[in-house]
Amino acid sequence: MLLEEHHFTAPQRASPRLLSLSLASRSEDLQWMGGTFSTGPNDNRELLSTLPVTPRSGRNLLRGLADPRGRVGRRGADCESMWRGLWTLVSRAARGPHSPRLCTRQGSGYRAPGSGATIFALSSGQGRCGIAVIRTSGPASGHALQSLTAPRDLPLARKACLRLLSDPRSGEPLDRALVLWFPGPQSFTGEDCAEFHVHGGPAVVSGVLQALGSVPGLRPAEAGEFTRRAFAHGKLSLTEVEGLADLIHAETEAQRRQALRQLDGELGDLCRGWAETLTKALAHVEAYIDFSEDDNLEEGVLDQADSEVRKLEVALGVHLRDARRGQRLRSGAHVVVAGPPNAGKSSLVNLLSRKPVSIVSPEPGTTRDVLETPVDLAGFPALLSDTAGLREGVGPVEQEGVRRAQKRLEQADLILAVLDASDLASPASCNFLDTVVIPAGARNPNGSRQRLLLVLNKSDLLPAGRSDLHPDLPSHLLLSCLTGEGLDGLLEALKKELAALCGDPSTGPLLTRSRHQHHLRGCLDALGQYKQAKDLALAAEALRVARGHLSHLTGGGGTEEILDIIFRDFCVGK
Repeated sequence: MLLEEHHFTAPQRASPRLLSLSLASRSEDLQWMGGTFSTGPNDNRELLSTLPVTPRSGRNLLRGLADPRGRVGRRGADCESMWRGLWTLVSRAARGPHSPRLCTRQGSGYRAPGSGATIFALSSGQGRCGIAVIRTSGPASGHALQSLTAPRDLPLARKACLRLLSDPRSGEPLDRALVLWFPGPQSFTGEDCAEFHVHGGPAVVSGVLQALGSVPGLRPAEAGEFTRRAFAHGKLSLTEVEGLADLIHAETEAQRRQALRQLDGELGDLCRGWAETLTKALAHVEAYIDFSEDDNLEEGVLDQADSEVRKLEVALGVHLRDARRGQRLRSGAHVVVAGPPNAGKSSLVNLLSRKPVSIVSPEPGTTRDVLETPVDLAGFPALLSDTAGLREGVGPVEQEGVRRAQKRLEQADLILAVLDASDLASPASCNFLDTVVIPAGARNPNGSRQRLLLVLNKSDLLPAGRSDLHPDLPSHLLLSCLTGEGLDGLLEALKKELAALCGDPSTGPLLTRSRHQHHLRGCLDALGQYKQAKDLALAAEALRVARGHLSHLTGGGGTEEILDIIFRDFCVGK
């Protein structure tokens, strides 16, 4: 029996609309065949998966088909069976094929730019070196390898072989090199790949690159294209791609540890665990919608879903309250060196940066602008700022320098307050203690305080054995920038402060990008909507939105613009 066109009204939503399900128009449309649905080759499941309908709304329609005594007639029973079959189809289409990993993109429609072409590039650094690595990726990689090593056959997979490389056009020898063959999908990109380990002279590298460019079907790679192909073939999730980029750009020990853990999938595994929790909660809610009236469910199905959501809310809240530690670890904490004039601020900056960043002079007011330099402080990245001495400026230029110094103090993650240990009773030192050091130790209304280390410089000028510098002086560190005495203690204190600011990678995954914060906050907001939802259909939709944010975080459904921003940080050949 061929169904006529029916119109179903969706449950109450943010933007109600009338849904029209055309169930019979052509041979590929759905047909009711003795209690089951037969589908043609184009059953429009993608369209059906977007329909915001629930079985409960369909059952409400059946009440109009019941007889006056409240029983559902034959037509009503047929329609209810029809509705069950249709909802099963819609639910399956909406859920899609099961995938053990959110980062798998097979069937998602995403393709790397220029996929199908074979790319090549120099993967090692530019300039003269002992060994340079040139790699290819794509279906013509085997042909390219054979063309440069003719008449030899392809080497065994993943076995290094010494081969003579020749120009395929002229037959001129180019170099004697190690070559490796990585047939897909067991390769970095998931495609056929080849590597040429050649001598690193510019003439050799240029000759091999020109020879590869002459092979039909090969073209030079764009920046980050190898990694982008690995992402497209499900070899790396988006968080792992970001970890690889951070590992390449890591300059400190803490950055390296964090990047390596993210590349190993620590953050991605955490998000996938959260997504599985949401999938289980969503299954419980949908089961209650589908079968609660049939008394076929265990007790407390919705309570289980609520319990899982509450636990997930707590976990998300902990990671969102990390005070941007992961982002500081990736980009560097802002450390500002401040103090009155001639306290030794510039000497301290030069000592910590191990290079002459600032001019050092006995004349007060030498530094009149903010000088910044990236440094490695006890294994943590930091942006070190030298500022003008805080005093009433004697001229407009110095006044502007003081204003900029005060602005930097407001933006600082950590303040290194420097005073002259031999001149603590001076008006400039007392004013600095009252206006900067003591207020920084006071807690803000939100319970936090600005981090500050008080450093008493020029300890070499103190009388031997003197320890009672000032009765009301806050906790401090003694240092001599001239002799270096006290530097180890300062670096240890800096390590503790920066570890609190940037986080310890060994304690768990850190959110290193604002994109991570955005999606976790969106997930948490959706869970809040789930708790407030009065209708189960809206509650289920909120769980789907929350799960979608986690999917986007690991790379599922990412927009082209976001992917472009991430992959452009890679160099050509990676």
